[in-house]
Amino acid sequence: MDDEFNVTYITLSGHMEVQKYRYLYFLIMFTVYILIICCNFTIVCLIWIHRNLHEPMYIFIAALLINSVLFSANIYPKLLIDYLSEKQIISYSACLFQFFLFYSLGSSEFLLLSAMAYDRYVSICKPLQYPTIMRKTTMSIFLGLAWLVPACLISVLVIMSADMKLCNLTLNEIFCNNSIYNLHCVSSSSRSIFGVFAVIITALFPLLFILFTYTRILIISYRSCKNVRKNAAQTCLPHLLVLISFSCLCAYDVIIVRLGSEFPKTARLIMTLQVILYHPLFNPIIYGLKMKEISKHLKRLFRQTKLM
Repeated sequence: MDDEFNVTYITLSGHMEVQKYRYLYFLIMFTVYILIICCNFTIVCLIWIHRNLHEPMYIFIAALLINSVLFSANIYPKLLIDYLSEKQIISYSACLFQFFLFYSLGSSEFLLLSAMAYDRYVSICKPLQYPTIMRKTTMSIFLGLAWLVPACLISVLVIMSADMKLCNLTLNEIFCNNSIYNLHCVSSSSRSIFGVFAVIITALFPLLFILFTYTRILIISYRSCKNVRKNAAQTCLPHLLVLISFSCLCAYDVIIVRLGSEFPKTARLIMTLQVILYHPLFNPIIYGLKMKEISKHLKRLFRQTKLM
């Protein structure tokens, strides 16, 4: 506790051998962060520049990739500062803000994926009604809700945690996630109940909706001609891969708090790094390679770069 400014500082003890390998860690994380920014914004710029990509499906992909960049911006700058600092600490207020961004942006990904699933459902199952259903207004509403709903729900959890008394000032993580609940002297049943409600609204319902829409797409595609099945596979497979990957990482994040200190520190660090290293790079790679139109523009871009 800093008495002069009345600021409570939390020690982030999830790092391993940081004093010994700080510059190596910094170099690796800095390189990955630059790759995340470049890979995601390359796809976003391609979608922005090329008019044939100004369709709902690609707009949602661009929103998902921008969300990944914002998600990374919440973690990496602080992480890089920590590697160059003698002590890995963060103020409790900044920790709550990082917690807020981490979960609101993470939840937005589920809602964006559900919007993409609905877009594919309408495109494949109701092709004649697609232009009237997926208008610019519809897209704007989906995008607005995808960022606004999680932000409102997570802000309630942050407000409920802000005034709680702390009995522990050490967080066994490298950034602030739901392990901050272990810092509090007493657990709050109202916060736990609201937390479950937030998970149901921002993760479980979107997940069930996505599974429903893809089941319907699978049934329709199976009954249709080979061309329809091929088109469905090309557009839906990348979304499913991203969904499965992200769902596994989210499941880990929920389970880790329940296990607490029983989970080995090394395994905890490795799994945490999966969330911040692997997933933000996974999205642009999957969409860049698997989406035919994006892949075509990427290849053209690389050929032009080589000629220069």
